Amino acid sequence: MATGLRDFLELPYGELEDLNLQAKQERKDRIAPGIIQEQRLRYLTDTPGIKAVTVLFSDLEGRLHMLDYDKKFLLSSYDNLTFDGSSIRGFTAQRESDLRLYLDWASFYWAPSDVFGPGKVLVFADVISRTGSPYVGDIRGSLKQLSTNFFTKDGYTLNAANEIEGFLFQGLDAERRYHETGKFEYVNTGGYYHSLPGDPLRTFIDSVAEVQRAMGFQNEKDHPEVAPSQFEINYGYGEVVAAADQIQLYKLICRQVATRQGMTASFLPKPVVGVNGSGMHTNVSISKAGKNLFWDPKGEENLSKFAWGFVDRILTHGRDICLMLNASVNAYRRLDPHFEAPNQIKASAVDRGSMIRIPIVKPSAISPTTSTTPLRTSGNRRGRPRCSAPKSRRVTPTSNKPARIAARAYSAPSSKRKKCNTITKCTTNTSGTSSRHHLLSRHFVARWLIC
Repeated sequence: MATGLRDFLELPYGELEDLNLQAKQERKDRIAPGIIQEQRLRYLTDTPGIKAVTVLFSDLEGRLHMLDYDKKFLLSSYDNLTFDGSSIRGFTAQRESDLRLYLDWASFYWAPSDVFGPGKVLVFADVISRTGSPYVGDIRGSLKQLSTNFFTKDGYTLNAANEIEGFLFQGLDAERRYHETGKFEYVNTGGYYHSLPGDPLRTFIDSVAEVQRAMGFQNEKDHPEVAPSQFEINYGYGEVVAAADQIQLYKLICRQVATRQGMTASFLPKPVVGVNGSGMHTNVSISKAGKNLFWDPKGEENLSKFAWGFVDRILTHGRDICLMLNASVNAYRRLDPHFEAPNQIKASAVDRGSMIRIPIVKPSAISPTTSTTPLRTSGNRRGRPRCSAPKSRRVTPTSNKPARIAARAYSAPSSKRKKCNTITKCTTNTSGTSSRHHLLSRHFVARWLIC
């Protein structure tokens, strides 16, 4: 069909960014769901160039599922979108298969037409049981309910930012074809922060960053990682459910862009033996009325007692959390101390091997009203220059299960210290296997349930 016959919506990247940032702010401001729904339905009705709405949801393992609804059908049936739950791994049995999708209109995204197709918008959905109650297997829905309960009861806002590492391999479907080829082929062997302009890895990173920017990610930095053909593209923090959605979109964007360039984006934790694997640092904090509850200029490592209690509970349940967040053999293969992977249940200001890393910050760099202070669950972020730092602190778990191994220490370089006002950093294998996209939901459900 001639493209001139089509009049579907295709917006420039700058306009997409403005629309998505506005929607992101509305979500942050917690505009009433009814008002957001009315706005989105009116927009869909009044915009003739939209042909379909792509609805996204995650299964129990974190695998992303998508389906397109014709716009006219969606406008008339948005409150009764059913699907066969027995066909989704980990959901219902065949004898009780029907489930519903309830659109989360606040998680509405305008997507670049050259990546997702013209005339489409995206929206995430909650999974609802036949009785109308939230479905117990919907991890995103559980996280959303948890976050809402904390805000309603205590005024807490749960914040998160993620640093997701991945590999770019030659050829299409490199993971699926591994049993045929027996290897992954790199597109770049430059290493950490080393990639020439215009080479395949740099072109891929630039393209992904452009799409993320257009979708309101508010990018911070992007670069090649330590291992050959490895990348990381960082973006700003947000409320925890929005952060979980961005993980799904990040990996979807990477895979789409890689496919368009004839390559494969892989998020396996350890696809290649002998080089660093891929992890995901998760920066977390809790704020109330705009004040970061983790920050205390007089506290040890500038953390409050509230934050240290948060850390203590994670370490106390560290082994149980690891079972849930590293739910594959390949995930455990990454935890090799020879490749700076976190494999010690401890907290440290400087040790790359610790489960939780606490960035060192200048007291003048963070004010008491800063929305986030870094507390970082450790992962595979490597190669940063070191600088002097105080001795790391070992946190003793409250249970009688001892935390293993004492701490070394990690310090953010002085040039980064101002940026360390984001959150407590916890790094895990939430990159998971290639299908485990939404494990951040599991991560935070576990995290805040034990606090």
